Amino acid sequence: MKKKAKIYRKNFSLIIVLLIITSCFFIVALVVSYNLTGKYVESEFYSKKIEVLDQTIKPYNDFFRNRVSEITSYQGFIGTESASKYTEEVFADFPFVNRIIFYDLRVGNTIGRVKQKNHLGVLVKAAYQFKRDEQDMKPKQALSAYDKTDFNVMSVKLLKYINRIDTLHSSSSGELFNTFYDVKPNKVSYTNILSREDVKVFKEIGKDAGNTAFSKQSMFTFFLDAYMVKVNNVHPELYQNISVQPVVYDQLDNNSDMLITEVPLPAAFSEFKLYFKSAKQYLNAEINRRYIPICVILVVFYIFLLIIGWLIYRNLNVNIKLFKLQYDFINNFTHEFKTPVSVIKIAGSNLSGDNELSEKQRKKYGRILNEEADKLNDLMSKLLSFTQLENKSISIKNEEINLEDFAIRYIETFKLKYPDFEIGLKVINVKLFIIDPILLGSIFQNLMENSYKYSHPHRRELDIKIVGEKKNVVLTFADKGIGIQKGELANIFKKFYRVENQYNQNGSVGLGLAFCKELVTFIGGEINVDSKPNEGSTFTVVLPYLT
Repeated sequence: MKKKAKIYRKNFSLIIVLLIITSCFFIVALVVSYNLTGKYVESEFYSKKIEVLDQTIKPYNDFFRNRVSEITSYQGFIGTESASKYTEEVFADFPFVNRIIFYDLRVGNTIGRVKQKNHLGVLVKAAYQFKRDEQDMKPKQALSAYDKTDFNVMSVKLLKYINRIDTLHSSSSGELFNTFYDVKPNKVSYTNILSREDVKVFKEIGKDAGNTAFSKQSMFTFFLDAYMVKVNNVHPELYQNISVQPVVYDQLDNNSDMLITEVPLPAAFSEFKLYFKSAKQYLNAEINRRYIPICVILVVFYIFLLIIGWLIYRNLNVNIKLFKLQYDFINNFTHEFKTPVSVIKIAGSNLSGDNELSEKQRKKYGRILNEEADKLNDLMSKLLSFTQLENKSISIKNEEINLEDFAIRYIETFKLKYPDFEIGLKVINVKLFIIDPILLGSIFQNLMENSYKYSHPHRRELDIKIVGEKKNVVLTFADKGIGIQKGELANIFKKFYRVENQYNQNGSVGLGLAFCKELVTFIGGEINVDSKPNEGSTFTVVLPYLT
């Protein structure tokens, strides 16, 4: 008989395509995320330079906002010793200050080198220069042209402020900065900030041209060296090299493997800039450091998708197998019912027909009716018993039986039913056994029927061995049938499962071994099978002694 084509199939092509698409998306995600990480790091290379600038220029801001303004605390009466001590502290705290000039000034009427209206003028009584490596404390009677320029600018600002300011109101921060500070490239000049009382005094001095009067005032000029500014690289992962360069500096570098950016320094360092340079290979380390967590997340997500896909596939596969079992069960069960029903109908039609039947024919049709009715009854009983076993609704009626006599009765019954079935029996170390005889009989009947059904016509042999152990009785049913493939052994005790072979095309609904398994489990025992294709199968049932 030609084997029917399977109506169930697994679309492995679709599974492979889905796996390939998922893998492609995963690879694309890895590549895109790496490129985006690289662009993000490169973007930070150009944007984080402001943070480096802020941290680098922080000492200058401290010097300009805090240390320079300390001069005002002397209220114009700073002396050479105080100036010397002050400059030493500045040199110690701020390496970029390399020279300081201190001007001891006098502001009064008719005395100044620089004069304004109201007869006010400013005079340099003495000037002292302080260098980082040496200090010249001798007064300078003649200033260089460059130094005179600083003095003249600050003096004019100071006198204009005195003439312009309204002593009834406080000056704004902008007015104070424009008057008492002068910031030029590499240089900061500062004069002592006047209070409103100081301004009143100066105004009164300027009004009285008849008498010579003056007041002390202090001025400092700080000379700065931008190359001594300490670069604070707060992002060493981005910047391989940072240097201070002139604004006009432009390195001729055609190397495409280098990233270069710059940012100008502010205020007195305006002629200089911070020059940033990193090799792309250097940035790759930072790109990889940031990419690894992203890669790990993508890998975990990919594995998660694969696991979900596998679980869905397994669930569908289980459902397909279950559907196949149910489908086969319905087909086989319908066939099992249809055959005896058809035979019964034919026999009944003959019996109820108009033709006269002989006594022999009536007995023949009666026997057929009885046999087919027994088949239907046996099938229904098995289904009913299986359901009761699953629902634990069968009550056990244990009796003491003689195992050898019990087995011989079943063997004789099968020999009458199947004359070509050779059955051997051995009983060792056991005689009486307490058990429900109906349940034990079902086990014998199903295993013996199974052995006969799946044996070659010329090798229908079965050896039954009953061995008594300390706590168990072991029943062994060894045949020389067609055997079972290794891959099928895990499924043969499942309900509705049928092994695909030439002996199993019709006449089975897949309940025999499943029914045995349920019976043995219900009694509290175990059942196992050992089989080799074309050599035979051995079913071992272990039942506990009942006390």
